[in-house]
Amino acid sequence: MPDHATTPGPAAQQKIDTSVPHSARIWNYWLGGKDNYPVDEEAGDAYTAVFPGIVTIARSSRAFLRRNITHLVSEAGIRQFLDVGTGLPTADNTHEVAQRLAPETRIVYVDNDPMVLAHARALLYSTSEGATAYVDANVMEPERILAAAADTLDLSRPTALILSNILGHVADYDKARSIVTLLMDALPSGSYLSINDGSRGVDPVFERAQDAYNESGAVPYNLRSVDEITAYFDGLELVEPGVVSVPLWRPETDSPAPVPIGEHGGLARKP
Repeated sequence: MPDHATTPGPAAQQKIDTSVPHSARIWNYWLGGKDNYPVDEEAGDAYTAVFPGIVTIARSSRAFLRRNITHLVSEAGIRQFLDVGTGLPTADNTHEVAQRLAPETRIVYVDNDPMVLAHARALLYSTSEGATAYVDANVMEPERILAAAADTLDLSRPTALILSNILGHVADYDKARSIVTLLMDALPSGSYLSINDGSRGVDPVFERAQDAYNESGAVPYNLRSVDEITAYFDGLELVEPGVVSVPLWRPETDSPAPVPIGEHGGLARKP
C-alpha cells in the first residue's frame, strides 16, 4: 500500500469559500487544471487580459521546480523534502519527480487551504519505499510546520526546503526573511533551500497586472526585487548559476533559448 498521511488542523474544518478568488485555484487554472471555480476563472482571465504572460510564468515556475528537484535527488543525494505552500496538486508534484528518481524519498507537503487538503488526501500518494504526508499549517507558523514534519522526516538528516511562490504572500519582507531563517536553522548542514517568487524590475506590464490583482479581493501577492529574493539565501552556498530568472536556471538542452521573465529563483546549500 502507498504510504500517505495528513496532519489535520483548523483549516481542515473550514468551508471552501467559492465567493472570493484564491491564488492556488487561479494558479491551477493557469496551469490548465480543473480544480477551480468561476470566481477563480474570472480573476485569472482578468489578469491574463492585462498580462497574458502570466501563464508562461506559472508554467516556467513549475519547470524550475522540476529541475531543482532533479538536481537535488540526482546530484546532491537529497532524499527528504519539505514543500511549504504546495498549492493544488498538478503534474510533476514534488514527490512524483523525486520518487521517480529515488523511490525511497520522503516528502512533507504544507498548505492551509481546505481545498488543497481535500486533494492532498486523495492524490498525494507515495511509493511503498518512501512516504508522503500533508501538514495543514500556515507559512506564518514555522515552528508548527517543523514539529509536524518531524513525524515523517528525520530532520537530523539533510532536507530540501521548498518555498515556491509562497513568500510573496507574506506582506512584511522582514517577516518573510525571518520565516526562511527559522526553517533553515532547524535543518542540518548539507540541507538545501529552493525559492522562486515573482519579481519586480523585469516586466512593468506584469507589475501593473499584479498590482490590480492585489486590489481584486484575493489574498495579495507581493512582487519582490531580485536583491530581496537573493537575500533569502544569505549565509548559504548558492548552486550555479545563482539567483536568476527561472527559465535561465539550468535550462534543458533541448529547449528553445530561454527568455527572462518576472520570476526569479535559486537553490542553495547550507554549509
